[in-house]
Amino acid sequence: MPHKPRKAVFPVAGLGTRFLPATKAIPKEMLTVVDKPVIQYAVEEAIEAGIEHFVFVTGRGKGAIEDHFDLAYELEATLRARGKTAEIARLDASRPAAGAASFVRQQEPLGLGHAVWCARDIVGDEPFALALPDMLIQAPRGCFAQMMEVYGRHGGNVIAVEEVPHEQVNRYGVVALAEDLGNETHRIAGMVEKPKIADAPSNLIVSGRYILQPEIFEKLATQKPGAGGEIQLTDAMIALMAEQDFFSYRFEGTTYDCGDKIGFLAANVAFALARDDIEPKFRLILEKLTGPR
Repeated sequence: MPHKPRKAVFPVAGLGTRFLPATKAIPKEMLTVVDKPVIQYAVEEAIEAGIEHFVFVTGRGKGAIEDHFDLAYELEATLRARGKTAEIARLDASRPAAGAASFVRQQEPLGLGHAVWCARDIVGDEPFALALPDMLIQAPRGCFAQMMEVYGRHGGNVIAVEEVPHEQVNRYGVVALAEDLGNETHRIAGMVEKPKIADAPSNLIVSGRYILQPEIFEKLATQKPGAGGEIQLTDAMIALMAEQDFFSYRFEGTTYDCGDKIGFLAANVAFALARDDIEPKFRLILEKLTGPR
């Protein structure tokens, strides 16, 4: 059985300009879906999959993320004094263990591939998980937990994919499939970033969850800028594909792009409707708001 990934990388250095002015002083990853910051959902998904160490690639103005995953002495003392045990339990559950979180700076906005490369010394020579926190996945079982099973069977590099309408493929990284291995898993024959609709090899897109081997860092170190003048992770994965196996896994669940206003609003609705303590009253409000115009 391949060595199970113990670490997960979370690139959180983006500016969040699509959410200005809200993100002028608040990191976009700290915007809340119902009552949790977007980044917390990704961390909890990793915890469910057995991840032990969390590597956040941050930038200037992202201190709120570090504070969020730290102890808040004054707040917790006040909660204890007021007997708010349920609230304290929720805070405890959301916080990595002491020494289990690392923060590294991406000083320049040079792309996703560069952000991942910035985590190289902390990840070291071992496989790791990678989550794009903006891509919030609602699933009966976490996407990473599902992917760990695929990795346990096949090793290599595993990429979560999902189907989109063919006319939307030019907005994403798209995979070309080879051998069908069963259980929604395929060997990947190729990959292309934001192809022309007519040239797309499939309508299966990369959905923001990866399990990667450490050799990806070597490719990123020498990767020339690609689309948008940035270091693209997709380009490095294509280079590594000549040397290692890549597998796609069509996971069970729904992705909401919380880097987009419509996706963010949809995520709030979907996650609120999944909450027993919120759904009945919230549904009534939705029905009132969305009734005949």
